[in-house]
Amino acid sequence: MTEQTFDIVILGGGSGGYAAALRAAELGKSVALIEKDKVGGTCLHRGCIPTKALLHAAEVADHTRDASHVGVRASFDGVDPEGLRAYREGIVAKKFKGLEGLIKTRGITTVPGTGVLQPDRSVLVGDDVYRGADVILATGSFSRSLPGLEIGGRILTSEQALDLAEIPARVVILGGGVIGVEFASVWRSFGVEVTIVEALDHLVPNEDIALSKGLERAFRKRGIAYSLGVRFASATQTQDAVTVTLEDGKTFEADYLLVAVGRGPATDGTGFAESGVAMERGFVITDELLRTNLPGVWAVGDIVPGLQLAHRGFQQGIFVAEEIAGLRPIVVPETLIPKITYSSPEVASVGLTEAKAADEHGADRIVAYEYNLAGNGKSEIIGTAGLVKVVRLKDGPIIGVHLLGDRVGELLTEGQLAVGWEAHPEDIAPFIHAHPTQSEALGEAFLALAGKPLHAL
Repeated sequence: MTEQTFDIVILGGGSGGYAAALRAAELGKSVALIEKDKVGGTCLHRGCIPTKALLHAAEVADHTRDASHVGVRASFDGVDPEGLRAYREGIVAKKFKGLEGLIKTRGITTVPGTGVLQPDRSVLVGDDVYRGADVILATGSFSRSLPGLEIGGRILTSEQALDLAEIPARVVILGGGVIGVEFASVWRSFGVEVTIVEALDHLVPNEDIALSKGLERAFRKRGIAYSLGVRFASATQTQDAVTVTLEDGKTFEADYLLVAVGRGPATDGTGFAESGVAMERGFVITDELLRTNLPGVWAVGDIVPGLQLAHRGFQQGIFVAEEIAGLRPIVVPETLIPKITYSSPEVASVGLTEAKAADEHGADRIVAYEYNLAGNGKSEIIGTAGLVKVVRLKDGPIIGVHLLGDRVGELLTEGQLAVGWEAHPEDIAPFIHAHPTQSEALGEAFLALAGKPLHAL
């Protein structure tokens, strides 16, 4: 048994944990980073990075298949699962190596093993004790299932789906949120017959209704089937197939069922509750500064109620490190966190939807404008349909930016700046958007809301 003391002990080495460690070390703090698996967490090893590698491969497959449309001779002969795996794992390995090097360079002590918070605020790893003047909880999340729905065999979560050694012929996806939609997009590009089952009335139901409906139209055109508004009832599997039954009696048969119903906080067995940390449904409760009810104990990332996004956890980790150092960083509200679903077409948003804006401010105070990407030259060149929707307060600032179309996630930073700085469309209208770019579509929307609609009728 050994006992070591640091300025900060961080429990969990995912996006929030390692960001806190890097920033704290940069600020001169001694840091112990405890991780039971690999530093980088779900995002690097089983989430954001490997799935986006698959999505890029899917885009290449689509472009190859459609090459003759732009006068290029090419043939699509299928997908090589082993080659796909090597490509994906190569990217992850390179990013992991870089992260390990950065952590080592910053002088951060990495501790392999499962950490358990103790009532005296120390963290126990095996027989070793780690103490910090401050402790940051950052244990991340896990793939949820539904009551009575066991994962195994032909019933998968996203982690098992990434490790499939084959390209299946038919897949049913339970859940039409971000994870389900992205996997649906990948598999369809690889030639898979895909059906999404979503209990709510729309795909990506947390987005503005214009984006949900637009994505549904695009998926129908791509041949992605979906069932909306009817809840899942059961799933049975044999050696060769899985059958999904809905509450209305409708059934779907496929090679695999992907369960994509969200992620839960990974707090079981961590000692948080036993040590007196305020919890609710497994989540750690904090104030706006990410302080728990215990002095010197903070929490970041997916275990804190709110959007479960890697960049949210990353920003929170930096925030807490700076708060501990006395820098008084700015609190970023949830509405200013950008969201992107990397399907084809992409869905991207920041700020309030039109419906939420109306609820919050009153429908008579809301003005919304939609610009169809059919009028955008670059979107026509790359062959994408979609829209830009901007929501503003009447005679007031922009409070929501919502985008649909291939590659529109790259436009979201401008939307975030507009919403975050409470810019009026009249403030942005004079600025020039380069031609031909998709950013011109945002410019057109701002012009229209400023009373200068260039191409609108």
